[in-house]
Amino acid sequence: MYYRDRSDAGRRLAELLVTYRAEDPLVLALPRGGVIVGYEIARALNTELDIMVARKLGAPDNPEFGFGAIAPPDVRYVNYQAVEMLGLSDQDVDRVAAQESRELDRRMKEYRGDKPPLDCRGRTIILVDDGLATGATARAAIAAIRRQSPRRIILAVPVAPVDTAESIRDDVEELICPVIQADFYAIGQWYDSFEQVTDDEVKEKLHAAAHAG
Repeated sequence: MYYRDRSDAGRRLAELLVTYRAEDPLVLALPRGGVIVGYEIARALNTELDIMVARKLGAPDNPEFGFGAIAPPDVRYVNYQAVEMLGLSDQDVDRVAAQESRELDRRMKEYRGDKPPLDCRGRTIILVDDGLATGATARAAIAAIRRQSPRRIILAVPVAPVDTAESIRDDVEELICPVIQADFYAIGQWYDSFEQVTDDEVKEKLHAAAHAG
């Protein structure tokens, strides 16, 4: 299965999530790409959309290689096996985490302004991204959401590698992922169009969702 773009992926995921509509779930999307997917899900389920900002911790000489992630207020997920393989010290990890924390704060201010996050307590949360690779960012987000005492967490992503999907299933009540593949090298390979999403696009989708209906 291939997706035309993130919006198409969101609509397809929404078809698999329709049974949750009666629970009045809260859709939490990981920016930037996850917001495009999450917007379509929230619209189809006629429910609220908010962001869960988490940041990947990337190797200093290869930022695309993630060894962990952070999420507010102070969640840090670290894959210590990857840290050891990369030869990183505790100071290296702290330095990358501090750098990404600044970007995390910037994005929260950019996307949310003074608006407080929506309350997760007692609600079914549908956590959305445009795909999983290592799953580090999703794991940090899940840990942050757990602290808010949700009813349950559903992780909905269009695509993931087999090993990541198998390992992250235990972190959530349900994983919805139509494409789980062994021959996986990048999320974008499963999309016809996988353009970079801008901050303005994220804000447009959040504004549209807030004023829907």
